[in-house]
Amino acid sequence: MSPLHFLNQRRSVPAPKLAAPGPDRQQLEQILGAAMRVPDHGRLEPFRILAIEGPQRDTLGAFLAQRALELDPQTPPAQLDKDRKRFSHAPLVLAVIACPQPNPKVPEIEQLMTTGCVCFALLQAAQAFGFGAQWLTGWAARDAAVKARLGIAEDESIAGFIHIGHASDVVAERSRPELSSHFSRWPG
Repeated sequence: MSPLHFLNQRRSVPAPKLAAPGPDRQQLEQILGAAMRVPDHGRLEPFRILAIEGPQRDTLGAFLAQRALELDPQTPPAQLDKDRKRFSHAPLVLAVIACPQPNPKVPEIEQLMTTGCVCFALLQAAQAFGFGAQWLTGWAARDAAVKARLGIAEDESIAGFIHIGHASDVVAERSRPELSSHFSRWPG
């Protein structure tokens, strides 16, 4: 197998196509361990990971539907149903939380990129175990009430919800960017 196999095969599996079983305890520890190996200037560890699993997924979904109605009482029933089910498909959802720290040598953008790398490492590690995964954000990741419900401080942000489970369907490959459109050499 090519050393780049998992990178070259990576694709998102839409959350509604993710089903049980999810990672067992040992697999999850290894997936999380891989995410701890991201680049981290200054070793600030500007992130944390919150697992949402079991009945808590439905509890959070019910809260999202309620919150959507608070924000817009005219929210269509189909959208409320989507919000209610948002976290119920995959058996495991990992909220990756950015916790930037004031540091004169490490700007916040670098700390946020470290947190983004955690999200990507989780996707890669899940796929290496044969799971499907998807990195999502959406309005819930930016809503103050949702953040408070999840115990996320005001100075923290949700970089992504990583949904992990077994793919219940084959996901077709999508077109990828042309390298020539995104790479050049500096002429000096």
